[in-house]
Amino acid sequence: MQHLLQLEDVVIRFALRFGDLTAVDGVSFALDKGQRLGLVGESGAGKSVTGFSIINLISKPGYIASGRILFEGRDLAHLDEEEMRDIRGNRISMIFQDPMMTLNPVLTIGEQMVETLLAHRKFTEDECRDRALETLRKVHIPSPEKRLSQYPHELSGGMRQRIVIAIALLADPALIIADEPSTALDVTIQAEILDLLLELCESEKTALILITHDLAVVSQVTETIAVMYAGKIVELGSTEAVIHTPMHPYTRGLINALPGSVHSERRLNQIPGMMPSLMTIPPGCSFHPRCEYRMEVCRHQVPDLRYYESFGREVACHLGEGLFGRSS
Repeated sequence: MQHLLQLEDVVIRFALRFGDLTAVDGVSFALDKGQRLGLVGESGAGKSVTGFSIINLISKPGYIASGRILFEGRDLAHLDEEEMRDIRGNRISMIFQDPMMTLNPVLTIGEQMVETLLAHRKFTEDECRDRALETLRKVHIPSPEKRLSQYPHELSGGMRQRIVIAIALLADPALIIADEPSTALDVTIQAEILDLLLELCESEKTALILITHDLAVVSQVTETIAVMYAGKIVELGSTEAVIHTPMHPYTRGLINALPGSVHSERRLNQIPGMMPSLMTIPPGCSFHPRCEYRMEVCRHQVPDLRYYESFGREVACHLGEGLFGRSS
């Protein structure tokens, strides 16, 4: 069976004067129609770079060094810019963190929505306007007719983000990539945006990749979680399993740092140290300097992402079966 999206050992590097830096190192995962995946990790883990690579938005000096990005059977890593323009905003849409960086401040909402549709569909302007109104209603925008004539600065942050989601939905994409779509919003509006994304994915059968540093956010929306650290996936499994029985020490550290952790009533834990920079990724397991369970092998050998059938999970850790007996 062909997946909607499949990444196979994707490596992304940045060519700098003193040598190439690896930002994403051998990332693999698959996504089916209507499936919702969360990419989770601290800043610098490679989440956003992975998301941008899917739609070939890696700016120079960045480049896809190796691997395949298969979408509906086509390898996106080898398409030219004209072919990618037919996919971006059409079959794959992206929602960025800051809607004011997405929306054009000198064009009305209606002009931007019509322009987006005309780029991908052979519609008349009246048909585009009708489609825009229909999509604004889908994302629960009040008085959609009025919003079409307004400029982005006239709308609240939550309203602007709903507009961005509406634009992403205009061409009925098969996949939406949402990069921290609710981080800049207050808690109440954030919950509304997440509920909206979940509702739309379920009703439209649209696949979703949600990129975030917040495990609490992905637990509300996604079905599968891929935890990234220093450019690699260290744990991949169902959202329920990863949240309630985290296996990798890094995943456990992230969850134990959440207020109201589901695993204990003790004080919040802080993972010691920081995510390594691309220039100073340590040898062996990149997490070993911060890991309380590190062994000698962790210092010099990179662990493989291994599937544990009895737990339905992929984990990259030298503890192996032993990590499942560790208390969290």
